[in-house]
Amino acid sequence: MQDHLDLLKTQRKTTSKKLREKLRESISSVLPISLLVLLLSATLVPIDLSTMSLFVVGAFMLIMGMGLFTLGADMAMVPMGNHMGARLTKSKNIWLLCGIAFLLGLLITVAEPDLTVLATQVQGVPNMTLILTVAVGVGIFLVVALLRILFQWKLSYILVGLYALVFLLGALIKPEFLPMSFDSGGVTTGPMTVPFILALGVGVANVRSGKSAQDDSFGLVALCSVGPILAMMIISLFFPHLSNTPEEATAAAISNTHELRMTYADALPTYLLEVLIALAPIIVLFIFFQIFALHLPWGEIQRIIVGLIYTYVGLVLFLTGVNIGFSPMGSFLGWELAESYRWLLIPLGMLMGYLMVAAEPAVHVLNDQVEQVTSGAISKSIMMQTLSIGVATSVGLAMTRVITGLSIWWLLVPGYLIALVLTFFTEPIFTAIAFDSGGVASGPMTATFMLPLALGACGAVGGNILEDAFGLVAMVAMTPLIAIEILGLVYRIKMKKAEKMQPAPVEEENIQNTDDEIIDI
Repeated sequence: MQDHLDLLKTQRKTTSKKLREKLRESISSVLPISLLVLLLSATLVPIDLSTMSLFVVGAFMLIMGMGLFTLGADMAMVPMGNHMGARLTKSKNIWLLCGIAFLLGLLITVAEPDLTVLATQVQGVPNMTLILTVAVGVGIFLVVALLRILFQWKLSYILVGLYALVFLLGALIKPEFLPMSFDSGGVTTGPMTVPFILALGVGVANVRSGKSAQDDSFGLVALCSVGPILAMMIISLFFPHLSNTPEEATAAAISNTHELRMTYADALPTYLLEVLIALAPIIVLFIFFQIFALHLPWGEIQRIIVGLIYTYVGLVLFLTGVNIGFSPMGSFLGWELAESYRWLLIPLGMLMGYLMVAAEPAVHVLNDQVEQVTSGAISKSIMMQTLSIGVATSVGLAMTRVITGLSIWWLLVPGYLIALVLTFFTEPIFTAIAFDSGGVASGPMTATFMLPLALGACGAVGGNILEDAFGLVAMVAMTPLIAIEILGLVYRIKMKKAEKMQPAPVEEENIQNTDDEIIDI
């Protein structure tokens, strides 16, 4: 009994220490973008009290939410995905694996908050029609991704074939559907989907083992991002036109602290329900696996339960803060900056993009997973810097489109062409991580802060909302691919130089033979 109590105390201390570490990480992630907004309000764009009050409270909720969520993902989402992926693979039942994978992809995507945000912006397609079609696309491609791991299909060949199909269909659909289609590929891989899917891939790859298992554990998010693009393009064949007046994010009027509290209190039940619905499919399936297949010890189940509570509370706080506090701020800043400082919008957007990626919760999950799987060869800090540069570039390109009306074709085609060509020159693991990172970087901060920024700016300059503002998420999902693959090329060159610096095996053998001769003498 005493040993059990001592173990519980040790676990609590460890959890408390990890929570403090996660909160410090979230402060360093959210604080820079928050300070930049405050600086803009004090210099270029005076911001009204209502919007600023909601933003400040939202920033605090983001910090708390991200800290709790990332800790919960480590304690619950990752172990659950690992166990379920490993058990499905050990069963050696391909049909069971495909059925469960499709169901998981479908249910998780239906409940993904980012997809709901995008669906409300697409005026002309019923929300549930869009969500279900996209969810089916994710489910199908999650099956393809897991089969790729099992049968060791080469990821670069699959990606080349799929994106060739994407661009072929893209040339046939109506222009206003193209940016929206690529945006859907980014928003479906959000904070709820990414930790579980990444862990599922690691679990399957670990059971298969083999020389390339580590490389193949990534790439699931990459393939799951293609499904929604194709699904949206198929939808476009059945709906003639989209409305050019998407829903605008506006701040509630706040005159005192009571109204501020009530604004967040009124919104909280919505996100409590949203996150519960998002978590429910994973929890139900895990309970099913635990009862009939896994039989994990009670101590591990307790840890997972605590992790799920952290995940739930953290994601509720995060989504409430980002939707109520950050979304109106993004729309307001975009409009005001475009009206008064139009060309300054490009460098400021790049700076915001550079800082914003660190506030995406799924980015931290991916970076941790990459560092763990590669045994520190690719560190979290290198991944974060590379992603930040990629996202900064993407936001700069997106703001250029907003101001000039440049067609997204001129950016997507050469961008993906470069990314696909690089897949044949980088190590397989960098290809998989690169295409995963595109979906991960375009999370809730992109959908609820950067996208409203583009929408507000486009409205101010009188551009076409559907063709010029939408596509920002697509840009954020594209440029990290190239950035990570370039990182892979640099890594490969360094490894080759290191190999050349080492003495050749023949020389070592000659030295050994010489030593033996001396000993014989």
